[in-house]
Amino acid sequence: MADGHLILIAGALLFAGIAASLLAGRLRLPSLVLFLGIGMAVGSDGLGWVDFSNYELAREIGIIALALILFEGGLTAGFGEIRPVLRNVVSLALFGTLITAAICGLAATWLFGFTLLEGLLIGAIVSSTDGAAIFALLRGSSLKKKLGRTLEGEAGMNDPIAVLLVVGFIDWIEKPDYGIVDMLWLFVTEVGIGVAIGGIVGLGAVQLFQRFQLATPGLYPVASIASAALAFGAADALHGSGFLAVYLAGLALGSAHIPAKHTITSFHQGLAWVAQLTMFLVLGLLVFPSQFGDIWLEGTVLALVLAFVARPIAAYLAAGPGFSFADRTVLGWAGLRGAVPVVLATFPVLAGVNNSADFFDIVFFAVLLSTVLQGSTFEALARKLGATADAPTLTTSALSETGTIRQLGADSVEYEVLGDDAIVDMRIRDLELPRQAVVNLIVRDEQAVPPRGSTKVKAGDRLHVLIRREALPLMRELTDRWRSGPIGPRPRPRRIPEGHAPVFHVRPWIPAQDGDPVTTTAVAGRAVVDRVRTRRDMPGALVVLEDGYYAVTGPVLALGREQLLSQWVRRKARAARNDAERSWWEEVLGALAL
Repeated sequence: MADGHLILIAGALLFAGIAASLLAGRLRLPSLVLFLGIGMAVGSDGLGWVDFSNYELAREIGIIALALILFEGGLTAGFGEIRPVLRNVVSLALFGTLITAAICGLAATWLFGFTLLEGLLIGAIVSSTDGAAIFALLRGSSLKKKLGRTLEGEAGMNDPIAVLLVVGFIDWIEKPDYGIVDMLWLFVTEVGIGVAIGGIVGLGAVQLFQRFQLATPGLYPVASIASAALAFGAADALHGSGFLAVYLAGLALGSAHIPAKHTITSFHQGLAWVAQLTMFLVLGLLVFPSQFGDIWLEGTVLALVLAFVARPIAAYLAAGPGFSFADRTVLGWAGLRGAVPVVLATFPVLAGVNNSADFFDIVFFAVLLSTVLQGSTFEALARKLGATADAPTLTTSALSETGTIRQLGADSVEYEVLGDDAIVDMRIRDLELPRQAVVNLIVRDEQAVPPRGSTKVKAGDRLHVLIRREALPLMRELTDRWRSGPIGPRPRPRRIPEGHAPVFHVRPWIPAQDGDPVTTTAVAGRAVVDRVRTRRDMPGALVVLEDGYYAVTGPVLALGREQLLSQWVRRKARAARNDAERSWWEEVLGALAL
């Protein structure tokens, strides 16, 4: 076939995949089902347009696609989103996968007459939820944030567990002296190497992104692809879990304040869609529906066991604390399978395991049926059980950075406000932003809200912060406090009784003696207990001292009680030389009056 024909077919299939995703939304079906359907329709058993039976090539395409999808999943989530449910995620990814594999393995042994090891191999293959399917499901869902983040994290972390189980059972079948101890050692080494490489590459990439400015915005996605490739390739070369490494590298980049983050995220979201479409189309081509006649009944039973027994039991037992009965029911029903089990089904075929061709057909049929059943009813079940919210589970920003902002030495940071964040119902002026940062826009209910200092932050808001690049490291610590506190005005110290007239004095600020007027921790020998306001037009602040006095720092230091200091500030406001200076003194007056 000529190169032009190949490119034409690839473009037509991609357009067909896009059309399928639109149709899937109308039919309320998982889009991956239609992607697979397109592959089967144009394959050898369908229209016969494409003749494809290369298991090795399909596996290579699947592995690359899964790596890109997992990297995008970690990049979109960020560790800050996963951390509150990390314990639940790890428990589901580890124990939930093992429980699902054991139950389905025993069922497969009974249904198909396989040996116990062969049955457990099938159970291991179908045990993993699919990252692409879960991420696609959550993007169109209004599931509660905690449930959504748990499913998202589990989908990224349970793939390595399933891969290790599949590889371990294949070795156990083929090697007479192999046993449970060898599988445990395989698990420890692969997970340990995957975690180490993913952490090293991810944190190293964050440092490089923050320290070096690339010549053009288009180079940042290239650098992120290089990070993903290094994480997966290095872990795999060292016999570790490349899937775990690439997911952790994506989490590290998604958690950090890096230049061009919106550009990088948008690029990888598009790339993940291309990977998803390609992977499902190829796997659809690899399937021969005419062979389902011998296994459809047993495959249906296995799919029902997976959907109604194995996954729900795993979710109830392994979900961890903090989930109600309804939440665990939703977690059990949301364990969508997809391309991951089908890709894993190629492993025994390439290894030459007995009955492996039957394994592939059984897994494909069971996965397809369970995905259609669960994916088409998940949202309705979640609503009925009260597990949904008003806001979408995964929000994406409609705003993007511009190259001009970065060329001017600044960057844009987006922060999504969750319902239990410490800054909910706080005013913008109390967010303790550094002097080099400002909230320049709030997106609320898909509407732009120009913020003022008095604007209150609401749950579900997306704050867009414009910040100088050198102040980006301060944002990580600050956003952590936005999540869990402490943040905002501190309780004022009790005034120390005086036996003389109130003190008030003004003098020039002496940097060599007084330090930085913005970050100083002591003024005139008195410790600073709270920074009430930070000046924007030049270095300066309004602070509270340990004895209850207030001080205005900057070019001039003024220290005293509220009444005397307010009188002095009013005079400064009347004599202000420009609007910026006048705004500062008016802001100080307002803070002193609170």
